[in-house]
Amino acid sequence: MLEPVPRASNLRQRAEIAIRGGIITGEIEPGEIYSAPALAKQLGVSATPVREAMLDLAGEGLVESVPNRGFRVVPLLESDLDEITDLRVLIEVPAVAALASRPDTLDADALAHFRSAADEIDRLAGVADLPTFIDADRVFHLELLGLYGNQRLVKMVERLRNSTRRYGLRQLNRATLAANAREHHGILDALAAGDDPGVRRLMEHHVRTNRGILAGRSSVAEAPAAR
Repeated sequence: MLEPVPRASNLRQRAEIAIRGGIITGEIEPGEIYSAPALAKQLGVSATPVREAMLDLAGEGLVESVPNRGFRVVPLLESDLDEITDLRVLIEVPAVAALASRPDTLDADALAHFRSAADEIDRLAGVADLPTFIDADRVFHLELLGLYGNQRLVKMVERLRNSTRRYGLRQLNRATLAANAREHHGILDALAAGDDPGVRRLMEHHVRTNRGILAGRSSVAEAPAAR
């Protein structure tokens, strides 16, 4: 059962977050058709914000419209996930690594902000809150990538990340989430040290680890140590 949408919020945005979370956890299953009124009843809102949210998700390629019936989650193949992961490695890894040579961009205040965000991701891993964990991870990486200064690149990576959020992951081993969460601190340590090669190694491992999480793997490989 989907969690009701809080009343004091942007209903369209909150509905989108709730529906995306339902897709992640498997409450909303690939191939099944869901009507806006039926989802709206679960979320405790009118059908309009739900329909608008589903259209936004359709624009990302996450769901597709079924005329006169509703919406359906588009199944994601393993080959799709592999291709998206390769693209993220090619685009995202060098952009984040470039920040290692820009100490003025990642100053003390920015570093403190990202360390606080990494601590929150650690907390979410500890309680195994998968939908919120994934959203916090998304915000962390898009904000970090934003420091590179190319908003088109950020939007491209955001779209790639969003298009992988399709696997029904009802639960994952807390140790798996905790290991993934700790990698954020390692990336920040390497950036603070100006270690470009270290950032590249850690970022690539992190992106590929996320690919495993999205495929529902119960364990992840240990992150390589920064040199």
